Amino acid sequence: MGGLLGVAVLGAGHMGADHIRRLDRVTGGARVAAVADPDLARAEAAVAGIDGASSHAEVAAALDAPGVEAVLIASPGPAHEAALHEAFARGLPVLCEKPLVPDAEGALRVVEAEVRFGRRLVQVGFMRRYDAEYLRLKSLLDEGALGRPLMLHCVHRNVSSPPGFTSAMLVDSSVSHEIDAARWLLGQEPVAVSVLRPGSTGRAPEGLLDPQFVLLETDGGVLVDVEIFVNTGFGYQVRCEAVCEGGSARIGEEHGMTVTAPGRESREVPQDYLVRFADAYDRELRAWVEACRAGRVTGPSAWDGYASSATAEAGVRAQRTGTRTPVDLAPRPALYA
Repeated sequence: MGGLLGVAVLGAGHMGADHIRRLDRVTGGARVAAVADPDLARAEAAVAGIDGASSHAEVAAALDAPGVEAVLIASPGPAHEAALHEAFARGLPVLCEKPLVPDAEGALRVVEAEVRFGRRLVQVGFMRRYDAEYLRLKSLLDEGALGRPLMLHCVHRNVSSPPGFTSAMLVDSSVSHEIDAARWLLGQEPVAVSVLRPGSTGRAPEGLLDPQFVLLETDGGVLVDVEIFVNTGFGYQVRCEAVCEGGSARIGEEHGMTVTAPGRESREVPQDYLVRFADAYDRELRAWVEACRAGRVTGPSAWDGYASSATAEAGVRAQRTGTRTPVDLAPRPALYA
């Protein structure tokens, strides 16, 4: 296959199908070697028309397929831990969509397994680190031109929640992106989480507490607030404003085409994350493939995945109890220094 990196994609749902398309048509230097999904018919449909790609119902069979040199995990979060350990057993580099593992205990087991392996194998799919606007904000904060950060104001809105989406998932699935973005932008760790709940929108399914307001406190004294609202009915919006001692910087204001017509002007609103962050996903996958081909692993680490899961877990406890909840992180291994 011309020296292309052979990738096994685990999960052929919404996210997995998009990554399969990206590997096959967008990302240079790689090819889809195998796809696994418990729904074998879906796996077969995902590889239709892709030369040399095999389909499987079992993870192990996909990882053992001819030509597999790396793994992309896009299956539901509860399936990640077992798949990661299967990849470790074969010494395969992994791009794992968030969450690394939904619960902190399981995520820490993955960290400990990688430490025993002796080198990094995992990159976690926090794609906002590859978004052009987030990269500009990170550079600005690192330069220190605006002085010390004091607050981050974040907005995370979706059109609607998928079937089975729970109140806890607003925090441990959706806000996990803001948790990682805040850690990365600030270079600080969360130390406590509080969750406030206004009245739920009438668009929310029965029993779903939506929207919510999440407040993170960091070890550097920064407050990070997140409005998470997953049933807006109008579009997908992600915004972030850093307020510093010497000024502020805001990203996420304008995306999509603006149309001007007689008597009116309107702007398109992206309808999901695959549209809003399409370029970030492209950048992320290209960087991962390039690193794998060079024998390296870069980007967000298993430790970043663990820290996000532990913080989100504390957030779910805060949501349930209505109290400020400490975030207790294990000591950071030297591998992730």
